[in-house]
Amino acid sequence: MTFIDGERKSPQSLTDDDRPADDVLATSRMRALHADYAEDLHRFLLRLSWGDRHLADDLLQETMLQAWRHLDKLPAEREASRRWLFVVARRIAIDAARARQARPVEIGTSDLTRLAGGVDTTEDVVAEQTIRRALPKLTPAHRAVLVELYFLGRSTEEAAARLGIPEGTVKSRAFYALRSLRAAVGRIDEG
Repeated sequence: MTFIDGERKSPQSLTDDDRPADDVLATSRMRALHADYAEDLHRFLLRLSWGDRHLADDLLQETMLQAWRHLDKLPAEREASRRWLFVVARRIAIDAARARQARPVEIGTSDLTRLAGGVDTTEDVVAEQTIRRALPKLTPAHRAVLVELYFLGRSTEEAAARLGIPEGTVKSRAFYALRSLRAAVGRIDEG
């Protein structure tokens, strides 16, 4: 907070008339620096950032922030100011490139809640053992179809050719075999 003529004002509400002379001079110098060099600096930073406009904007902003912080050290001569700004911009771009190389490559955001936690094979082992105990309770025809389709991974057409039966029969037997298997698994779980 600043007190102007006995009145309390925040820095944002101050006009150029209210600000101390040093602030007015600093602000006008920064505006002049930005007006004179921002476009050239942006083009320079765009080349250094391989055409990435967002990165060039960020680097320009950081360069201007450094100029603001070191306004008292910034040379007064026009050409010397220009050289100082370009050296600072180049160093900031190099630092940003090094920082990106030190970090792992960023990829799109992922919904981490959808990723599987750890691999737990316990349930798979229990399910496999349950099915192995239930399979002998099926008829040989039903068991043969399930083995072809689910254990050996064959298509309906391939299973039909290997078993010597029509494709429709394979589908029908698979349906009834799965229904019988569910009933057999239920009896194993209960018993």
